[in-house]
Amino acid sequence: MEKLMIRGGRPLRGTVQISGAKNSAVALLPASLLAESEVILDNLPILSDVAVYSEILQDLGGKVTWNEGTIRIDPSEMRSIPMPNGKVKLLRASYYLMGAMLGRFGEATIGMPGGCNFEPRPIDQHIKGFEALGATVSNDHGSIHISAKELRGTKIYLDVVSVGATINIMLAASRAKGSTIIENAAKEPEIIDVATLLNAMGAKIKGAGTETIRIEGVDVLHGCRHSIIPDRIQAGTYMIAAAATRGDVLIDNVIPKHMEAMTAKLQEMGVRVYEMDEAIRIVGQPTYSAIDVKALVYPGFATDLQSPMTSLLTRADGVSILSDYVYSNRFKHVPELARMGAKIRVEGRSAIIEGGPLHAAKVRAADLRAGAALMVAALTVEDGVTEISGVEYIDRGYDSLVDNLRMLGAEVWRENE
Repeated sequence: MEKLMIRGGRPLRGTVQISGAKNSAVALLPASLLAESEVILDNLPILSDVAVYSEILQDLGGKVTWNEGTIRIDPSEMRSIPMPNGKVKLLRASYYLMGAMLGRFGEATIGMPGGCNFEPRPIDQHIKGFEALGATVSNDHGSIHISAKELRGTKIYLDVVSVGATINIMLAASRAKGSTIIENAAKEPEIIDVATLLNAMGAKIKGAGTETIRIEGVDVLHGCRHSIIPDRIQAGTYMIAAAATRGDVLIDNVIPKHMEAMTAKLQEMGVRVYEMDEAIRIVGQPTYSAIDVKALVYPGFATDLQSPMTSLLTRADGVSILSDYVYSNRFKHVPELARMGAKIRVEGRSAIIEGGPLHAAKVRAADLRAGAALMVAALTVEDGVTEISGVEYIDRGYDSLVDNLRMLGAEVWRENE
């Protein structure tokens, strides 16, 4: 096991390239098995979750070749096999195999997914969608077994706005008979990315990115080539880090529209933000104003950026309030920030943050975004070296993190624990 070592106090300066979106990649990879011929994905992030997913596709009989940012998947000889344990337990997004295998083979047996455990995230809306399409779903010793002689399109209303359920239903419905309508669908850019891939494969999907998605099922999907959208969470983290260190960073390969909620909050604090066609420049300032932030479903402020935003708010003058209306208990980073001297208290869904300097400490990442919060905090510390263990969580979401931070002037390295 490794730990991340950071000697802070250096403003980040320079340019950082954002990789493909992790939250897209882990849905696009299983989506590829719906095709009958080769699927090529470009701008693929080099992450542990992506590596695990590529191994899962090979276990299912797919031929997978991965060369830097491009992966080729030949799903023509894939077969349906039960996957109750093993690799599916290593990542949360393994549940996308349910919709993809159901659409391709008419059945799936998948163990309950793993990943970051900051809060239980039930899959009841996924199951509701599968059953509405005509599938039978049962829970057998911790594994979900789904089967259908024939999937038939229908109208499905999601009781809760869910990215995972929206994508999973799209995957299955793309091969169903007739028309499917998903109402109260999630609107995240990653959903549009998955719909774009499926349409390029021959699916008929309209309305992705709105609350109503219409899908006309087709019998066969074919291979295609698709470039993954930039990772808005990775981009937002670097925006936060640049502001927190009072640096000057050009974040390249981004879609500024995806960052509007983050941009608005940074500007409210007093950060200078300059938008270009495919880049955003962040120029930090000597002082920042305290603000209130509410994490909401897209297009609101992303819950995945709530944790690193907490660290930035310790740099503001006064008291800020950060509330998460997506997950009620996503504050595992707060006790670790307290070890670094942060003055934060949690009340229900909100963290009340009093600005003030932080100091070096030994801390542990409890999940992916908590690790990002500790990384941002460590970069601001004026004296000493912060040791962050649990680096395996951070590696799930940040491609070439150490190299990128070094190119921006940070003093960061890894050591074995």
